Parts: sequence; C-alpha cells; structure tokens
Amino acid sequence: MDVITLGETMVLFTAKSSGLMRYAGDFSSKIAGAESNVAIGLSRLGHQTGWISRLGSDEFGERIQSFIRGEGVDVSQVTFDDTAATGLYFKEKLTASELRLKYYRRDSAASRMSASDLDEDYISRAQFLHVTGITPALSEHCYETVLTAVEYAKKNNVKVVFDPNLRRKLWSEDRARSVLRELSALADIVLPGIDEAEFIFGKSTPETLAKSFFDLGPATVILKLGKKGAYVFSEEEEGFVEGFPVEQVVDPVGAGDGFAAGCLSGLIEGINVKEAVRRGNAVGAIVTMADGDVEGLPERDRLIGFINKTDKEDVER
Repeated sequence: MDVITLGETMVLFTAKSSGLMRYAGDFSSKIAGAESNVAIGLSRLGHQTGWISRLGSDEFGERIQSFIRGEGVDVSQVTFDDTAATGLYFKEKLTASELRLKYYRRDSAASRMSASDLDEDYISRAQFLHVTGITPALSEHCYETVLTAVEYAKKNNVKVVFDPNLRRKLWSEDRARSVLRELSALADIVLPGIDEAEFIFGKSTPETLAKSFFDLGPATVILKLGKKGAYVFSEEEEGFVEGFPVEQVVDPVGAGDGFAAGCLSGLIEGINVKEAVRRGNAVGAIVTMADGDVEGLPERDRLIGFINKTDKEDVER
C-alpha cells in the first residue's frame, strides 16, 4: 500500500432545488467522506490505497463499500455492524454560493470503531497513514482507534499524515484544540487549513502559524490558504506555493481532500515538498469545478493537462 486511511464515509443527499430544504421534493445521492475521498483521489492518480472503517449492515453500507471498492481502493479492513446504521448527511443549497450541511451520524456504525478493528500488519505495509481530526471527534472509541493506528504506524516506520479537518459541531472547542494539537505533535506531516490554524493558535500570519505547528513536532507543515495556495514549513525549506486560478467555483466541498491526495501523490513519487504541494493545489482547484466530493477528483492525464495548460497560459501572459 502507498497510503492507508481510516474514517467515516456517509451517503450524501443533496436537494435538487435551491432554497430551504423543507420545500425540496427531490434529492440526488452520492458518497462522501474526507478519508475515503483522499483514498479515491490517490487511486485515480495511480496509487495503491486502503480504507479502514465500520459500516452499518444496511443498503447504504453496502453501497458505500461497493462504490469505494469500485474506485480501486482496498476495503478488506472494513467491518459491518449489525447494531448500528450507516451515517447520512444532507446538503442544502440556500443560494448558488451558500451551502448548509446537516449530519445524521450520532451513534453511527463508524462512531463505534475501536482499536480491535485495526490490523497492525496491514498498517505496517503502507508508506503513509492518513488520519483526520474528524474521526477522533466521533467518539472516545474513535479517538482511541486513531491513537492506536498512529502508534502502529510509528512503530513500523510508516509516516503519519494528519489533516485537522475541524468539525466544530462534533465536540467542544477545548477538547478539539487539545486533540488536534496532540495529533499534530504525533504526525510527520500536518495539513492544516488557515482557519484551523487560527482556531488552535489564534490569528497570525501564515509564517507564524506554520512555525507554531512545526514547534509541536512534525517534520513538515503544509498550511492551506485556499485559492492563494499554501505555505510550506520544514527544516529543509519554507515558503509560499501559489494556487491555481479557477474561473468558476461550482462546489468547494472536498477541495481540501483533493489537495491532500495531490500532495501525497507527489511525496509517494519522491518529488520535493514544494512540487508536491503544487500538485495538491492543482487537484484542489480541479475539485472545486465539479459538484460533489469525489466527482471532480482527476485522473493523472487530466491533472497533467491542467497543470501544463496553466503553465502555458502563465508564460503567454
């Protein structure tokens, strides 16, 4: 495996009409989950990925497993739970630019993940373990599961990649800050967004915020700055990596996961950190141009074409 990740994936229902969801009569349904998004994004770029989770023994769980397996991701470590349901959430399009999400995930099957669901040998065969701040927020069992996964990874020289991916509604602010700092300190690579960095450390410059994460212990910090790009901080190099322009943002949800997939793709292939981040910026930009979490994740040919086209336009300017 190149990358193994673990976390909850749900079925997403989106109202086909705009406005308040109470008036919606028709919904489309898709698959969405930060960690599986990353696994699928990497698979489309030609990498070997695995996803660990727990699903309800219901039709939604079957659909999720089938979909993710169909994207080339190994799902051999997925457990089905007879006593809990698969999580769901709804996307409400109030206006073209205003979205609202409503989750139905309390006591879901994924929230019951435990350390006993993990196979140390499976994790030991990866180059990278990717975890997010969403999973430990689901329950105390999930928190312990993430810590155990990280322990197995470090014990077997697997690099740990942590994306804080803050979800304020899932836990208290004090608990969130404490756990996000703890996991950042345990990681080799941290991928915070600028809002998450300010949540943990307070408002400051990208340079200072990246340094604050670095001081916790990770070898590399990649601070996401939205359309502006990202800021890299490590012992070897630091500085801004410019983002890619997008004419029209259709759906920003999932762009951060695409960014993570692009970065990890570059790191797997051994290119330098800034070039890997540039690849992440490109994938993130492409994702915003399609509706849905995984629908815009590019395959390698499209990614290369997008980067080359942007480079050519920059030269012509």
